Amino acid sequence: MATVRITLEEVIGYFDELEDPRSAVNLRHPLVSVVVIALMAVLAGASGPTSIAQWAEHKEDFLLRVLNLPHGVPRKDVFRRVLSLLKPAAFQACFAAWLGMLRDKAAETTGIEQPVYAVDGKTARRSHDRKNNLGALHAVSVWASEFGLSLGQVACDDKSNEITAIPEVLRLVDIRGAIITIDAMGTQKAIAAQIVDQGADYVLALKGNQETMHEAVIEYIDQLVENDFAGVEVRQHTTTETGHGREETRCYTHLPVPRDLPNKDQWKGLLSIGVAITACVRNGKETIEKRYYLSSLPVGVKRFARAVRGHWGIENSCHWSLDMTFREDESRIRDRHVRENFAWLNRFLLSLLKQHPSKNTVIGRRRDCTWNDNFLLEVLTGTTI
Repeated sequence: MATVRITLEEVIGYFDELEDPRSAVNLRHPLVSVVVIALMAVLAGASGPTSIAQWAEHKEDFLLRVLNLPHGVPRKDVFRRVLSLLKPAAFQACFAAWLGMLRDKAAETTGIEQPVYAVDGKTARRSHDRKNNLGALHAVSVWASEFGLSLGQVACDDKSNEITAIPEVLRLVDIRGAIITIDAMGTQKAIAAQIVDQGADYVLALKGNQETMHEAVIEYIDQLVENDFAGVEVRQHTTTETGHGREETRCYTHLPVPRDLPNKDQWKGLLSIGVAITACVRNGKETIEKRYYLSSLPVGVKRFARAVRGHWGIENSCHWSLDMTFREDESRIRDRHVRENFAWLNRFLLSLLKQHPSKNTVIGRRRDCTWNDNFLLEVLTGTTI
């Protein structure tokens, strides 16, 4: 086995303040070591407390070299007990400094000054437990699209409760200087005000839940189109992409909010409105979709387009990866705290995999973590050797 040349001191330090929820009686395994083993095991393919323990048993020699394990590697009951007793909010809070470092590094690498943070929900479809009246886990998270980082997560009972979960997850994250994008369900006056109060801008999708505003924006833009936008400061941007048997043309239009827009003063910071029109041609058939938006951004169509595309990207770069790489939709974890903590581990470790400079796919990088201890440590610590 190759000599380990990367230490875990910095990683261990992130969990120094995590309070041990276990009874003080017969604590054989340090909490930090249990948590770090869980991180490494999930990176290497584990999907629950049992598989974490199985991985640890196979990697005992390696783990004894890199962690404080005075009584050997823990068994599955230890991992299950820790993950079930750790309150998800307290567990997630331990990652704040780590995420701050990753975000600063990503911002420096990309040069992006105003990143897009997409807020959206995802359901782990097989995590329900009808016998105990437990619905499937629905988690609302903040995804930094250009950085490939999951910055926060709040669980709720189902999609209908996203309106209450969104303010909570926004409070967990430092969103200053970012552009927050949210689907129509989260397009609420109070949420818009919270985003502005926290020092960020917003691009919020409009649909029937804000019927009066939605219809007014559609009517206003349709009238401008008929007049070829005469007398209005309008900016437009068009992109075309070809691949996977289809051709997509996206036309973005961004313009100032009209003075007579109904109830516009109730939306804090509202400066502009926009529309994104997507025309997709597949097998000779064309489909057209229009989406309308409210925004606190001043008119600048390329920045508006980047925000809209950044939000759409959460499905491909985050949700799809969680299902394909971590098989999240297949998870049958039923304990409320365990499944929430595991959902957070999946999102955070997906972020770490995306930060590694390997040219391999995310699935391939996770497979490399299974086969190569040093590669696993590279991903975990953000260090390459």
